[in-house]
Amino acid sequence: MFTGIVEERGTVREIGPHRLAVACRTVSSDAELGSSIAVNGCCLTVVERDAERLAFDLSEETLRRTALGRLAPGDPVNLERPLTLMSRLGGHLVQGHVDGVGTIAALEPDAAGGAWMRIEVPAELRRYLAEKGSIAVDGVSLTVAALDEGGFSVGLIPHTLAVTTLGAARAGDPVNLEVDVIAKYVEALMDGRRA
Repeated sequence: MFTGIVEERGTVREIGPHRLAVACRTVSSDAELGSSIAVNGCCLTVVERDAERLAFDLSEETLRRTALGRLAPGDPVNLERPLTLMSRLGGHLVQGHVDGVGTIAALEPDAAGGAWMRIEVPAELRRYLAEKGSIAVDGVSLTVAALDEGGFSVGLIPHTLAVTTLGAARAGDPVNLEVDVIAKYVEALMDGRRA
């Protein structure tokens, strides 16, 4: 379980058909083999580590459902270690289970040094979005500011732009999306009552 509060921006060192290696310092400091780490919002298992690098295996399912396969050496990635029972929940409950890949449709700077970002979402995810609800975009916990037929918009503050990969994002970029887990459970419970 994660919070969507990015701890470190790492750098892709290697990406192969089934392996991703990321340069990082903070997140690798206490990671062990078998540890879970959110990489651009996708929960991955550490299979190799040293003080400045973590490596992860990528399954076909992960490559099919996320934008990780589009990464290249040198690309930045958002990293977060899992939540502990002593952690503050500064974002929202994030599982690291990517629900789909969206596309940044527009990114406009605002007068306060932040930006307004509009993201197009797969049709099957739109029903889980609520204005002022939570969503994780490439592992970043954000609040849905506005909804439209094909997607949603979020406001990004200067801090978010500075410490996450969203600061270098451009229109047309794919992003991993995880909708609020509570919405998925409510839907499952309601479906069960109807059955």
